[in-house]
Amino acid sequence: MDAKLRHPEKAHKPDNPVQLRKPEWIRVKAPVSAEYAETRAIVREHNLVTVCEEAACPNIGECWKKKHATMMLLGAICTRACAFCNVATGMPDKLDPHEPDNVARAVEKMGLAHIVLTSVDRDDLPDGGADHFARTILAIRARTPGTTVEVLTPDFLRKDGALEVVVAARPDVFNHNLETVPRLYPTIRPGARYFHSLRLLQRVKELDPSIFTKSGLMVGLGEGRTEIMQVMDDLRSADVDFLTLGQYLQPTPKHAAVDRFVTPDEFADYATLAKAKGFLLVASTPLTRSSYHADRDFAALRAARAAKLGAVPPAAE
Repeated sequence: MDAKLRHPEKAHKPDNPVQLRKPEWIRVKAPVSAEYAETRAIVREHNLVTVCEEAACPNIGECWKKKHATMMLLGAICTRACAFCNVATGMPDKLDPHEPDNVARAVEKMGLAHIVLTSVDRDDLPDGGADHFARTILAIRARTPGTTVEVLTPDFLRKDGALEVVVAARPDVFNHNLETVPRLYPTIRPGARYFHSLRLLQRVKELDPSIFTKSGLMVGLGEGRTEIMQVMDDLRSADVDFLTLGQYLQPTPKHAAVDRFVTPDEFADYATLAKAKGFLLVASTPLTRSSYHADRDFAALRAARAAKLGAVPPAAE
């Protein structure tokens, strides 16, 4: 889809030409495997949307080869217009009442042990789509009880009671991304509020301490090292378990420009700092994305919590 049609709110803005050449460590191969084609066929068969495609994730070839697709609920059109995101903006579609069951069928067909559910922002809905998240979690549990479920939710800004609905469905992991440092919110994430997002994560733990919480940041948008460290401290104050850090990539010339490409050594340094601050798990590489290797990371999360509590991890029982 043409960028102007996909992002009409950005059409009048001047271009931010892609000026920085991608370094070798950020380049990926085009998806060509038979397994990729099979995953795509399952997604199409069940009339589903994936963030892998809509957000132009660079890891789609690797993940779909393993039949790991991240389902994007509530349609393909977002009510927000973040400066970093490739998901289309506009008037959203009506909710598909069959989507929760279709997701559950696809999860079963793919044989997934762990599934990540995310969504567009739906500021037009009274509950922001919370009930739809809950119904999808319950549908998956009914069809494949052994599948663990991770949600990556919107911020449910001004949606009283919405968070409680999702938490009551008891996802195994609750993820909500802060995305960037507070100073950059007005330009990068203008529809959101940093401290509301932080409080959302804290509230999950207050409602159900057994749920793992997770958040992610993009780097390379002009943030400073000290600012990243402050966000780490804020997340630990909210008792967040898992932090992801990855390189921001500019989807189109109408989106925010890449300020710089952070080196793999700097990502490793951020990981060391975050672990020292007490996160149970940290994923920090140029290609890290919220749901990248989520199945493997969930097993590591459980093992880390068990080690911290001096218990035997579930896989070792």
